[in-house]
Amino acid sequence: MRVTGLLLLVAHLLIVGWLTLRPRTVPWVSATNLEPLATIQAELATGPSWEAIQHLGGSVLLLAPLGVLLPLSAGRLNVSPLVSLTRTVFAGAMIALAIELLQSGVPGRVPDIDSVLLGSLGVALTHLTVVPGARRRLRRRYGDLGEVTPRIPRVGLAPQADALSGSRTYL
Repeated sequence: MRVTGLLLLVAHLLIVGWLTLRPRTVPWVSATNLEPLATIQAELATGPSWEAIQHLGGSVLLLAPLGVLLPLSAGRLNVSPLVSLTRTVFAGAMIALAIELLQSGVPGRVPDIDSVLLGSLGVALTHLTVVPGARRRLRRRYGDLGEVTPRIPRVGLAPQADALSGSRTYL
């Protein structure tokens, strides 16, 4: 599952990179938005229209699969839901921020802080709706495999680590 998660994560990030970082030929571009919620307020100021829903919804949905793909690529079943959510949303926000920073050098693309906020919201919503239930089902199916210390079958002892032995030098 971990390898599948990593492959899907890389494929998704390549598609997102292609969609967001290719140059566009436009006659004009709007100014860079560094004020949080300004674009969202401007979109909703004219009333809920189909264009506003497409723009805001597209920003939310663009990075939403990361809410599932990041925990899937980590491959952990026994982790605190709050820690998992925090880690996933932080990684999603950093990816969204990196995309916006890279867009500053692409012709026809303008960085917008609201895209980072909406992308992070999409990651959080997807994570909250899918990951806890999926982990619960997987734990029921496979048991708590991560908490068992592997033992040597004939002896019944756990393997001894030689991390503190003086026989090895790590230079």
